[in-house]
Amino acid sequence: MIDSEKRTTHCSKKAKMNLIIRRMLLLVSLMFWQGGFMFYGGVVVPVGAQVLGSEAQQGFITQSVTNYLNLIGTVCLVVWLEDLWRSRRNGVSAAEWGIWCFAAIALIGLTVVHFQMDRILVAETTSVSDPKQFGLLHKMYIGTSSLQWFASLILLFLTLRRWNLQDVKTA
Repeated sequence: MIDSEKRTTHCSKKAKMNLIIRRMLLLVSLMFWQGGFMFYGGVVVPVGAQVLGSEAQQGFITQSVTNYLNLIGTVCLVVWLEDLWRSRRNGVSAAEWGIWCFAAIALIGLTVVHFQMDRILVAETTSVSDPKQFGLLHKMYIGTSSLQWFASLILLFLTLRRWNLQDVKTA
């Protein structure tokens, strides 16, 4: 093997390893974000309400935790955007772009609704200043989060399918 072939092989191996690492970062960030959402909503919230004795008390914990979930979501969507951008000439579908945009807009909406709910929660007395308004905002938040979760699953499917097609082409 001549030197140029060795360099090409080395660069090719390095590029493949970089691709694997980028994909892994996307999957780990997605698992942390959406897995955290599912575990928190399905386990922590009901157990917390039971242990603390009320959903309102659990709500003050959720108030802080959802800030972290939204931050993790932002990181994940940035990593996902990087994958979409790098693959834009290799089969990224309009559906992928559209679903990613929906997830990003939903995250912005969740942040706005969260801020509005924060203004209604009174931490000093662990009370809600306007329960009716809070209830409406909370339903919006849960509904939007659920749609975002579902969109993430569809985007994951489309991403995995694209990765598979790209890998087949380069094999």
